[in-house]
Amino acid sequence: MRTIRRHLGWKLFFSYLTIILVGVVSLTIAAEFVTPAAFNRHMATMDMMGGNMGGMMADLTEGFQSAINEILLVAVMLAFITAVFVSTFVTRRIVKPVQAMKAVSQRIANGCYDERVQVIGEDELADLAQAFNQMAHTLAQTEERRRQLIGDVAHELRTPLSSIRSVMEGLIDGVLPVEPSTFLDVQREVNRLQQLVHDLEQLSKAEAGELSMELAWVKPTTFVGTAVARLAMQYEDKGVQLHTDLPDNLPDFKVDPARMTQVMLNLLGNALQYTPSGSEVVVTARAEPQQLILTVQDSGIGLSADALPHIFERFYRVDKSRSRAGGGSGVGLTISRHIVEAHNGRLTVTSPGLGQGSTFTLTLPLSD
Repeated sequence: MRTIRRHLGWKLFFSYLTIILVGVVSLTIAAEFVTPAAFNRHMATMDMMGGNMGGMMADLTEGFQSAINEILLVAVMLAFITAVFVSTFVTRRIVKPVQAMKAVSQRIANGCYDERVQVIGEDELADLAQAFNQMAHTLAQTEERRRQLIGDVAHELRTPLSSIRSVMEGLIDGVLPVEPSTFLDVQREVNRLQQLVHDLEQLSKAEAGELSMELAWVKPTTFVGTAVARLAMQYEDKGVQLHTDLPDNLPDFKVDPARMTQVMLNLLGNALQYTPSGSEVVVTARAEPQQLILTVQDSGIGLSADALPHIFERFYRVDKSRSRAGGGSGVGLTISRHIVEAHNGRLTVTSPGLGQGSTFTLTLPLSD
């Protein structure tokens, strides 16, 4: 019984056999109880029409019953043989793909994420195989992102740690002077490490959907104005003009002001980083019947068609030749998209091409 419970093939075979046995039992009952009565009734009719046949009825009944039993025995044998062949054929069609999935799943569990099963036919088993392959593809992508994340974090940590190590070795060897400016360099690198750890913590919560939200009814000018005020000095120092076009009649809507300020800081900071001196960044807003649309348009280095799909990926940088120390942690846009999506909104980017600037569009639903 344990073997039967553990193998689908045996379960299918015994299911067919059970159906056949139920049919045989039904036929046997009919042959034993219904057939004699019907036969006797017809013989009685013939007796009335053709004379006394009483002497022959017992022999005929017995012979007829024996014939029925013989026919049932042959039918049982044929049914059993048919059940064996049919169950073998069906079992192979059903169990073989399941066994293939089991083997592939074991290899995937061992780290072979490129394994796939063959999709045969268009039935439910084919749908199951397609779903299995989709799951394997998703697992492969997750593993690739995990490896990439580990590599990116290691790369991000390497630069400040190497700088701190160099300064400390210089101090120990007496090459660098023991003065406040030397320790300020170490402090800046430590601050970078702390900011990276904070951003990674925020990213982890954002991707898990665990960012805390304190929703309130505010106007868009509230968080946009806060972000503009915080970055105004940096824009001025770099010589980039920052303009805003925010109508006074924009409606209130329900968001987390602090989180939306964080989004605007990331967008404006990103625009400042990739916009050269003498250019400008423009922030606009407009209200539509069901949504509010905010745009941050810069006249910076722009984005190629290949870069557009990856701009919101963590640690992705458009300008590979630019020093990583010159930018942020590389996860600001990723966190921003998760924050916007947590508000049931969308954050997208468009660009005519390299050297032609880019436009980030933030679309948020207006609450009733």
